[in-house]
Amino acid sequence: MTSPIQTESRGLRFDAVRALQQIEESGAYVGLARRGKTSNPELERRLTDLVSGVTRWKRYLDFVIDSFHSKEGQGLERQVRLILRVGVYELLMTNTPVHAVVNESVEWAKKMVGKRVGGLVNAILRNVDRQRDRLAEPSTGSESQDLAIRYSHPTWMVERWMRRFGVADTIRLLEHNNERPGFGLRVRGGSRNEILEAFGEEMGVKASEFLEDFLRTRTLQPVLRSGLVERGRVLVQDEAAGGIVRVLDPKPGERILDACAAPGGKSLYIADLMEGIGSLVSVDLHEGRLGLLSKEAERLGIGNIDAITSDLRALSPDRFTSLFDRVLLDAPCSGLGVLGKRADLRWKRGEDGIAELARLQSELLEAAARFVAPGGLLVYSTCTLEPEENEVQVHRFLDQNDHYKLEPIVHELPDVLITDEGMYLSLPFRDGMDGAFAARLRRGGIVP
Repeated sequence: MTSPIQTESRGLRFDAVRALQQIEESGAYVGLARRGKTSNPELERRLTDLVSGVTRWKRYLDFVIDSFHSKEGQGLERQVRLILRVGVYELLMTNTPVHAVVNESVEWAKKMVGKRVGGLVNAILRNVDRQRDRLAEPSTGSESQDLAIRYSHPTWMVERWMRRFGVADTIRLLEHNNERPGFGLRVRGGSRNEILEAFGEEMGVKASEFLEDFLRTRTLQPVLRSGLVERGRVLVQDEAAGGIVRVLDPKPGERILDACAAPGGKSLYIADLMEGIGSLVSVDLHEGRLGLLSKEAERLGIGNIDAITSDLRALSPDRFTSLFDRVLLDAPCSGLGVLGKRADLRWKRGEDGIAELARLQSELLEAAARFVAPGGLLVYSTCTLEPEENEVQVHRFLDQNDHYKLEPIVHELPDVLITDEGMYLSLPFRDGMDGAFAARLRRGGIVP
């Protein structure tokens, strides 16, 4: 007799194709598209891996599929292509048995599209399996385009990174973005060694080499099952984001503004470093996402956060009794430093959008500067690698605001994370964590 779990497992490819179709047609995010597709935790994990993996690799998967599609000039129907993407991904990137991939892909193709496509799906998948050790390589005459196809990224991204990092490090970055992402864990309530002992060596949790209150793990489920997250002993947070808070360097008793705070991970870290002494105002335009911060702060017993829903550009400093000792502006950005965690983001960004984001960042930076007390600190940060959003943005601001000076980061972070100009920059291919940037901007005047 077939168990309910086995039946649901056989429907995994159907759920994956439906989720991928939703992503293609409506631009849904990977997490939202797959939500609620299965009630079994293990199948949910497998579905997440499948949808995320196919989304990351879709350009290369299409290249492989098209190299075996003999009807030149005739495109494949969308659902057939989605079914083939899932099948080719499983054949090349997973340990799924070949017969299961081929037979179930053909079965679902017949059910979802029609019996007429069964032979085509069967032929392409069996050819991919037979020739997996001698598959064609992209050969367009352009090194950047060949790499973009082989590692499944937009060509414009690869061209940018090749100019900045060179070919070898660009390939390392592309490989990082295509790996199953790891996770950072921030320790709160006890020493890191105590938490490591609680996890045990078999869980594969390791100490961060950069931040003494952070850990790294390749798999999150065992950590969640440990109960330490539920009890607030550790929180899921990437080290790169933690590095931004370290650049801010909040102190107990200060007045601090987190100017683009949602969903709130940095605000929670700031509040913990303040030890409950002082005041933290967390502002964000999105009420729903800001509500996540308030809910989590309540769960963790953090009481000194005042959450305000507002566009920072429309918020007046007169709303507050005084200006702030420290202001963090973690600005909206292209997110090209977090492509490893955001499987779909590479396909949602265009190069022309960087200039538009830079204009928004400039407006927000000018707005944030209005809230900094004389002698106070403004930290500008992003989760992107692109100079127009990072160093160029900082220098533009300094050129237009001569009462601010760039303050080099000295003791807050290890030297490897600090640029020659004294700014923070984490590189995924070098540091094994998200890409992030931050700069300290000190306002002139008497320290309050």
